[in-house]
Amino acid sequence: MKNEKFDFYSSTEIKSYNLNEKIRYQLKMLDGLDTFTRRHSENVALITCRLCENLHLDKGFTVYCITCAYIHDIGKIFIPPEILQKTTSLTEKEFEIMKTHTTIGYDMCMKDAKLRPYAAGTLYHHESLDGSGYPDGILGKKIPYEAQIIRVADEFEAITARRQYKTHVGIVETLNILIEHTKSSIKGEKVGKIDKKILKALFRMVIDDTEYEISVRSNYVEFLKSEIKRLKEAFQYYEKMQKSSNPEKQEYFRQGANYLLHKNEEVDKIPVILEELKEAYKTKQVHIEKLFDEVKQIKKLRI
Repeated sequence: MKNEKFDFYSSTEIKSYNLNEKIRYQLKMLDGLDTFTRRHSENVALITCRLCENLHLDKGFTVYCITCAYIHDIGKIFIPPEILQKTTSLTEKEFEIMKTHTTIGYDMCMKDAKLRPYAAGTLYHHESLDGSGYPDGILGKKIPYEAQIIRVADEFEAITARRQYKTHVGIVETLNILIEHTKSSIKGEKVGKIDKKILKALFRMVIDDTEYEISVRSNYVEFLKSEIKRLKEAFQYYEKMQKSSNPEKQEYFRQGANYLLHKNEEVDKIPVILEELKEAYKTKQVHIEKLFDEVKQIKKLRI
């Protein structure tokens, strides 16, 4: 399909508030039942959009995929809260109940003319290329491409997100998990659970996002450097003011320091403000170094 740039954030493009009325209603139901599921659905939609962009899919199919992603977990409306919101691992019986959200969502879509075109995403987003998925255990190209894309977005978001039932997992660790999912666990099968091409698109997305974050944080570090320079100059006046015993000179140095301060800053708090800026600068620098290291690690990974 021909590459066509899609801006997820544009008010003229698709967002939860300008989806059709029926889908907005379903999303509102999700939000009222479980905020984690609603947030997860929106995040999966955003990641799906980015994957479609990196896969060079056309705008029409991208919009379709995003809509499917928004409602992919709609069936969870009818999953008992004690299972949906459980903070520990599900039992085998509970997991079997959880898995029914795919068929429940599919039935909901098929019964509504407005939702029917997006039914495949709800039914097949947990299917695996090697046939190990659910609910039907179908193989390879029998799984609609939109569901294959949502599967990768769904797994990535679920693993990396800070959910009520687990702690945050790092990006590199997450990508390593997904790489393993491209390898077959079934004897005789040459494919794994997810498509390598889609995973490569996810890698590009993660690298782009990380490099953008580095750029933004680097700009902020430069801002902190200029602020530290300003406060150091003010601190020189502050020190002279503290050392002077002459009231006139004290006032002169106070005015000099005050001239360098911003509206909500106080002369007597210059040492504290300066130390806070230095600490923030140090913290941001360490974070940027970690991000650079993260990009290097990701680029070394092989799918």
